[in-house]
Amino acid sequence: MSRITSFPAIVDEQSEILILGSVPGVKSLEMQQYYAHPQNQFWKIMFHLFDEEFSSDYKRKIALLKKNKIALWDVIESCERKGSLDTEIRNEIDNNIPELIDNHPNVKTIFCNGQKSYKNLIKIMGKDFKIPILVLPSTSPLHTIKFEEKLESWKIIENYL
Repeated sequence: MSRITSFPAIVDEQSEILILGSVPGVKSLEMQQYYAHPQNQFWKIMFHLFDEEFSSDYKRKIALLKKNKIALWDVIESCERKGSLDTEIRNEIDNNIPELIDNHPNVKTIFCNGQKSYKNLIKIMGKDFKIPILVLPSTSPLHTIKFEEKLESWKIIENYL
């Protein structure tokens, strides 16, 4: 089983919300892009939330996040994993989320994309962390609730901007 490494955080001084995944899947690693699997609904949800026409251009996707003060990262810095399933993650090393928050004091809320990122984040930060941590349904194609239900849950982000 080979060791995989997450991407650098997409964050700047304007970021107010941090969205955390677990670690990039096979397709994302191959493309060197967050949420690159065509069935992952993350980008579709983001474009819907901000009422923008969908674009498959990665630079436009990142620009959409930055324009809306959203940072993106993963809780796991590196791990061993066969395939893309979170359940296959072994020997993980955490990203330094507390340092990211300290270095970006405008970040006021953390949203976890699925249970794995939430469980890992609570392990890193503890339950009484200084800013709210909310868990949202995973945008992964393996989390099989309907798109409309996922979108409805993700709309809570609008309350924090």
